[in-house]
Amino acid sequence: MILFTANKVYKQGLVIIGLSLLLLACTQADTPPKKTNTISTMSAQSSDGYSEVIKGKTLQFPQDHSAHNDFKIEWWYLTANLTTAKGEDVGVQWTQFRIGMTPPDALQTANDNAWKTNQLYMAHAAITSPNEHLIAEKWSRGHPKLASVNPSPFQVHLQNWQWLSQSNELFPAQLSVHHNNFRYQLQLTSQQPLQLQGDKGFSSKSADQAVASYYYSQPFIDVTGEITRHGVTEKVSGKAWLDREWSSQFLTKAQQGWDWFSLRLNDDSTLMVFRLRGKTEQDHFYSARRMYANGSGRNINSRDNPNDIEMQPTQWQQTALGKHPIAWRIRINSEAINITTQASNPNSDMLVSTPYWEGPITIDGTHQGKGYMELTGYN
Repeated sequence: MILFTANKVYKQGLVIIGLSLLLLACTQADTPPKKTNTISTMSAQSSDGYSEVIKGKTLQFPQDHSAHNDFKIEWWYLTANLTTAKGEDVGVQWTQFRIGMTPPDALQTANDNAWKTNQLYMAHAAITSPNEHLIAEKWSRGHPKLASVNPSPFQVHLQNWQWLSQSNELFPAQLSVHHNNFRYQLQLTSQQPLQLQGDKGFSSKSADQAVASYYYSQPFIDVTGEITRHGVTEKVSGKAWLDREWSSQFLTKAQQGWDWFSLRLNDDSTLMVFRLRGKTEQDHFYSARRMYANGSGRNINSRDNPNDIEMQPTQWQQTALGKHPIAWRIRINSEAINITTQASNPNSDMLVSTPYWEGPITIDGTHQGKGYMELTGYN
């Protein structure tokens, strides 16, 4: 669903323009545009002309909270496991993407018209309960009045969807999303150190490290606020997780997609774990990080220890997007973790212009808890 604030005829024209621009920006030059673009195909395209992710670079804060227009794609991504005042478990998602449409040598100069831009913004939002999955999408060209990232106070916005901090740091902040049949307004606080994923923020996406991203997280966020569904407003509270990633190529051309988990365990630790799927089981690439509120953490990946991480689907379900694994067994031997996960709502397809599966999960086994799962590249 693509949302604009203009009249119906104008909206239809913008939808056509927006989808055409996405195909131009997100398909490989030597490949005919596919009928459906996905997060996976968007992430495996050529990075020619854009900046590269370099191992050893030191991330700088608060500067790196802002946009990196010389890279092809990045996102600001929050998921939250919340509980209503009546005790209902709900999940909330917000993601804002920035997509470079042309390499940085074509960037506008200071004298160019502000409407002339090579930056495209896309935002997704969802509220998920066991019985309902409400989603929305917005698009805009990059422009200070429409969609942008501002450093002070820190703000990420696309029209009236926005993350707005009180300073140039990430927290405290307010996240607001308004749509015609749902909305949420959340207060976000965290005093914990940021977690740098991979090697000090250099997150490998392949065994040979040929593909990587800059990646950091804040998995310890306290949330209060309210959600509104179909005109009914409820107070909510709980925990949230923010991920920040940017790169010019997230996948190799041989990788088909990813299975990503953010897990909050009942020993007060958190676990990020993902699998990038190759053509065979032997081609899969695994990576994980166990994280604690004091800022410490341990990295695990299949390049250093090929047998340490085991991820196996245990239940599949046909959804609107295809057959998806909705339950998993995950083992990390070095961390003595042996858990199962279950989707709270198996029908959590993100039926947007770049479709994928995204929703809250429950955790059982050696540890219990809640989290989120994202699946891309399934048919």
